[in-house]
Amino acid sequence: MSTLTRRQLVAGLLVLSAATLLPTSASATPPGPNDPEFASYLLNRVDDLHRGRSSHGIMAMQVKTSRWERSMKMESWSLGEDYSLVRILEPKKERGTATLKAEDDLFTYLSKTGRTIKISGASMGGSWMGSHFTNDDLMKDSRMADAFDTEVVNGPTLNGQTTYALILTPKPKAVTVWGRIDLIVRTDNLLPVGQLFYDEDLDPVRKMEFFEFQHIDGYDIPRRLRMTPLDDDHAGEYTEITYESIDFGIELDPSFFSVAKLKSL
Repeated sequence: MSTLTRRQLVAGLLVLSAATLLPTSASATPPGPNDPEFASYLLNRVDDLHRGRSSHGIMAMQVKTSRWERSMKMESWSLGEDYSLVRILEPKKERGTATLKAEDDLFTYLSKTGRTIKISGASMGGSWMGSHFTNDDLMKDSRMADAFDTEVVNGPTLNGQTTYALILTPKPKAVTVWGRIDLIVRTDNLLPVGQLFYDEDLDPVRKMEFFEFQHIDGYDIPRRLRMTPLDDDHAGEYTEITYESIDFGIELDPSFFSVAKLKSL
């Protein structure tokens, strides 16, 4: 494994602040950094942080832009990699608006009009409900291990903690808006500190940070996520998601994730 020497990576990663992580216990021994499966293990772990085999959660979202602020409360369900559903609980005027992933299909249900809109692949990189998270961030339609080639290097030391940096570059046929993604994980427990997203010109355009890890139902999860744009036009803006509760291993059937369910919730 090489030492991190990329000037741009070092400069970009210094904008990440190390999250406060609680001690954790792993249920199985993860692969080591020299194992060929190490990168895939870490990428899949991050993609599935709040999914498990199945999950149900209540989340609060705070969006701050230069022009306005808004708060939302949401409910989410997931089943494996193929099924996700997120619906708005508050504010009342948007209650019932929901986004659904069912295998290869994605839909948004607008409770105000009763319309269901199919989301195209080109829209996955678009903002989810005016936040700084994209549709893909929330629904996890793409998998990092499938879309990116990965190099593991020694990352920066953040607040005294050593890290690995996973440098993700798009595979030749991958459909993605990102020119590169850097994933930073702590070396002691392999939990993520943050991600840095680059545009096609390899300029860092946003960062995601992970905070307040807890061990719940056998999973180590961050209770708080913050997405921050890095361009000057959006200085001071961010979106933060806080998990108020989450349960794993709940009984769910694929039939739950249907357009009809969107309308009935």
